[in-house]
Amino acid sequence: MATTADVLTDGFERIKETVHEAVDGLTQDALVYRVEPGANSIAWLVWHLTRVQDDHIADVAGTEQVWTGQGWRDRFGLPVNETATGYGDRAPDVAVIRAPAALLTGYYDAVHEQTLRFVRELGDGDLDRVVDVRWDPPVTLGVRLVSVIAEDLQHAGQAAFVRGVVERTR
Repeated sequence: MATTADVLTDGFERIKETVHEAVDGLTQDALVYRVEPGANSIAWLVWHLTRVQDDHIADVAGTEQVWTGQGWRDRFGLPVNETATGYGDRAPDVAVIRAPAALLTGYYDAVHEQTLRFVRELGDGDLDRVVDVRWDPPVTLGVRLVSVIAEDLQHAGQAAFVRGVVERTR
């Protein structure tokens, strides 16, 4: 019988697979390609989904974000605030997110490992813990984790779509 940890691990593993399929082997030019001037690039999509996962998991796990705690912010060297996750970014903000494939997937993989360390210890009873009282109803850990999986899979799928466009136009 699958456990809570098994199901969550499977969800996060699917994100990792999709991120790598969308990014691996692409040049930096391909990673910053935008279908139209206001669209998101693969680099931005993957950076954003990773930042959101990093931010949200660190918050519920009570740990430091991988972005700052493991030096990924410095490795990226982006002109963004250290707390930036991409939420609310506009076209000019998307344009500054530039990174090679190995950096994007390296950061994602580091966040993924921290995520799995957290979710592998969870049991059914943990999912009802309230983690955000700013909403009505308050957000539980289970809802937060499903939200992260859903958002990350959406953005990873968008990145895969842009990759398909890039490969067809080059």
